[in-house]
Amino acid sequence: MTGIIVDLFAGCGGASLGMEMALGRSPDVAVDHSVDAVAMHAANHPRTRHLCGNVWDYAPLEVTGGRPVELLHASPTCTFFSRAKSGPIDRRHATEIRSLAWVVTRWAKEARPRVITVENVQAFESWGPLLNDGRPCPDRRGLTFRRWVRALEREGYAVAWRTLRACDYGAPTTRERLFVVARRDGAPIAWPTPTHGTAMWERPYRAAAECIDWEIPCPSIYGRKLSAATMARIDRGIRKFVLEAERPFVVDASIPWLVHLSNGERPGQAPRIYDVQRPLGTVVAGRVKHALCRAFLAKHYGGNGTPGADLRQPLSTITTIDHHALVTAHGDQVVDVGMRALTPRELFRGQGFPDTYRIDMLSKTAQVRMVGNSVSPQVAAALFAANARRAAPST
Repeated sequence: MTGIIVDLFAGCGGASLGMEMALGRSPDVAVDHSVDAVAMHAANHPRTRHLCGNVWDYAPLEVTGGRPVELLHASPTCTFFSRAKSGPIDRRHATEIRSLAWVVTRWAKEARPRVITVENVQAFESWGPLLNDGRPCPDRRGLTFRRWVRALEREGYAVAWRTLRACDYGAPTTRERLFVVARRDGAPIAWPTPTHGTAMWERPYRAAAECIDWEIPCPSIYGRKLSAATMARIDRGIRKFVLEAERPFVVDASIPWLVHLSNGERPGQAPRIYDVQRPLGTVVAGRVKHALCRAFLAKHYGGNGTPGADLRQPLSTITTIDHHALVTAHGDQVVDVGMRALTPRELFRGQGFPDTYRIDMLSKTAQVRMVGNSVSPQVAAALFAANARRAAPST
């Protein structure tokens, strides 16, 4: 690549890491409004020029110094597009945040990047006007998105979009995001071929289990105040992964699974529990919503009693489990069930970041916020590589 690379809404650096993986270089410029995000990005991408502030405050030609832009990537704030958003909505604020994506068309007009990529939640495609209560107008879904696409097309760009799933490209998470690619160089837009999956020619999916530090203790669930929803999920996990599993996955004489910590199930929805042998679910920015549960077998403690309460004792808190059914699992006595939230480092691993990625300069709360808002590096790398290989001379 002969031009510079710019990462807008760069966050903690997931897309930038993808650039390093695919193109062998960090972005020349990274812009984000968050001081925390810029701090983490700068620690991991020290050669990048960092701008901390509102993206609208930086004129494209001043940022680039008139140099050609080979690649512009943008991950506009997804808060008011995301289905995870709940609670009261300020219509004016929501409209302002949703409008941040228009900065991409400004860059297209003024800086003329050869290739533009945009990442957001799938609901970005339904971007449209809001009602007075801040909710999307159902009759005008996608209207603003189509206008945004036409604005790029008027600048000479071919535009296409597609949902990509991170686990299909080597990240241990099922995170799905909408990616938009715009090119003005005449070359066709390229979509990466999945590298991981269930087909014979694909590598197997990476599992959540490889992200977990098994040496971190899982405190007993007994004597703790857990919600009814959480207990129901633990209940279902015990049945599915301990009692009913033909070949349970055993780690250090315990049988683990994951549970969701937030948001109650909809009527008729099964308790949200996850197999650690499959990719991790989507990590969100609000707080840690994945917890590790472990049913400890007696041999884990050398047969010398229980570290917490015996499972037969507190089963009144798990009302759907038969007291005696839980005493043994596959010939071993189950003596305790532990649970803990996943650590920020485990969540970063789940998103596809290596352990060498520096995160400790921020609080744990900020670390979770950073990883929940980040782009999975593997899927970004696959997209960048696919389009870099097909680059053609500018017209």
